[in-house]
Amino acid sequence: MVRSEVSQNTISLIKYYVLNVFLTPNLVIIIGAGLGGCAAAMAMHYQGFHVTVFEKIKKFLRLGDSLGLGENALKLLKRWGLHEQLVKIGNRSPNMNIRRWSDGKILATQPLMDMAGYIGHRGDYHQAFLDRVAELGIDIKMGHNVISFNEEKPSITLEDGREFEADIIIGADGIKSQTRELVLGFADKPKSSGYACYRAYFKGDILRSVPQCQPILERDCVNIWIGPDTHLVQNTLRDGEEFNWILTHKDDEDIQESWFQPGDMNKVRESIKDWDPMIVSAVNETRECLDWKICYRDPIPTWVSKSHKIALLGDSCHAHLPTSAQGASQATESAAVLALCLKLAGKGNIPLATRVYEKLRFERVRQAQLNGEDVRDRWHSCLKNLEEGKEVDPEDVKMKNRWLYVFDAEKETLEKWDRVSAIVKKELAEGKVTPLFDSSTGPTRNLELYDAYGNRKADTKLIPKKQQPVTAVH
Repeated sequence: MVRSEVSQNTISLIKYYVLNVFLTPNLVIIIGAGLGGCAAAMAMHYQGFHVTVFEKIKKFLRLGDSLGLGENALKLLKRWGLHEQLVKIGNRSPNMNIRRWSDGKILATQPLMDMAGYIGHRGDYHQAFLDRVAELGIDIKMGHNVISFNEEKPSITLEDGREFEADIIIGADGIKSQTRELVLGFADKPKSSGYACYRAYFKGDILRSVPQCQPILERDCVNIWIGPDTHLVQNTLRDGEEFNWILTHKDDEDIQESWFQPGDMNKVRESIKDWDPMIVSAVNETRECLDWKICYRDPIPTWVSKSHKIALLGDSCHAHLPTSAQGASQATESAAVLALCLKLAGKGNIPLATRVYEKLRFERVRQAQLNGEDVRDRWHSCLKNLEEGKEVDPEDVKMKNRWLYVFDAEKETLEKWDRVSAIVKKELAEGKVTPLFDSSTGPTRNLELYDAYGNRKADTKLIPKKQQPVTAVH
C-alpha cells in the first residue's frame, strides 16, 4: 500500500514537472518596443513563448532617416513573416557608388546588398515591425514606464506601482538603457565617438527644378562621397519621391550636451562648398537638418544579470556606428539566438540559456562593431594619405560586409549549442561565470577578415590584436 502511494506520488510529481516546468512556455517580458524589442518579441513568439512588451513612449512617430537591413537579418525576418513588407520599403538600386568628395568621381561601385542590404526609412521599417508584432497578437503596452527591477523573481515595477513577473526579462531599451545599469551594477554613460552627423530627409520635389540634382533624383540610388575626416551618404527612395543625406563630421562637444539638435544649414553649406556640385546643389536646397551625435558605449564583460534572469539585447549591449550598417541586423540576430537558446535549454533553465546566448553573440557583434570603425577610418584617410599622381585602389574603399550577410544566426546556434552549453553547465555547477573579456585589458581590437562564405582569412593586419586572459566574474 505504501509502495503504491509512493509510486502514485512520484507519478504526480513527474506529471507536474512535465506539464509545468518542461512544457509550459516561458513568460517573457521585453523592455522597449524599438526595432530590437520588436525583433525579440517576434523571435520569442515563434519559439512558442508568451510575450509582453513594455514601452515608455505613448506613440511612435515616423522619425529618423535611412536604415539598412542586411540579408543576415532578412532571412530571419522572412521566417517570422515579415520579409515582403520590408522589401517594398527598401531602396531598389542594385548598386552603390563611392565617390571622391571634390568632383564626384566614382572610386568604387558595389552591389548594394553586399554593402548595406535594403536601405529604407527607419520609421517605415519600425512601423512594419510593430504591425507584424500586432498581427501575431503580442501585447505591447505603450506608455508604460518601467522604474525598477527585481532580478530574483524576476519582475518589473511600473511608474504607477504595478508589478509584473516573468521567467526572463529582456532589456532592449536602447543606448540609454536602464536595464544595462542593473546588469552592470553601476551607471556607465554613453560616450561620444568624436563624430556627429548632419541628417536631412525630405520630399524629392524640392530638387525637381535643380538641373545638377537630376542624375541622383530620377531613380533609386545610393551614393557616398568620401573625403579627409568626413563622408556624406545620399539615398534616393521611391523613384525620387524621398531624398536623404547624412554628412558625418568631426565633433568634440561634450556628451552631456544634447544628443541631437537643429543643425545650422549655413554651417553645413559652408563646410561642403568646395565639394562635387551635384551634392552641393542638393544640400543648398535643403531647408533644415538635425545635428546628431554619434554615440557609443564601451563593450561590457557580461550581458546577463547576476541571477541570470535578465539579459540585454541590441543597443543596450552592442551599439554600432552607422558605417557598420548592422545595428538593426545584429539586434535581430541576437533576438533569434536568445529565443532559440531559451527553447533548447528548456523551461526552468534560464541561466543556461542566457549564458550560452552571450557567449554565442559577443564575438560576432564585436567584429561587426570593429568593421564599422574600419570602414569609417578607411573612408576618412584613403584620400589624404594618397601619394600624388596615384589613384585610389577600389578595394581600399569598398565595404567588406559579405561575411556578415551569409551568416545564419539560428543555424549557427544549433551547430554550437552542445559544445557551448556544456561549457556553461560546468561553469554554473562550479558557481562561476567567465566574462566576455578581461576588463583590465578591454575587448579585442582585432578585426578578423572573412571571405564570402564567412570563413576567417589569415590576414588580420587592419587592427593590432590584444591577448586577453580570462577571469571569473560574479
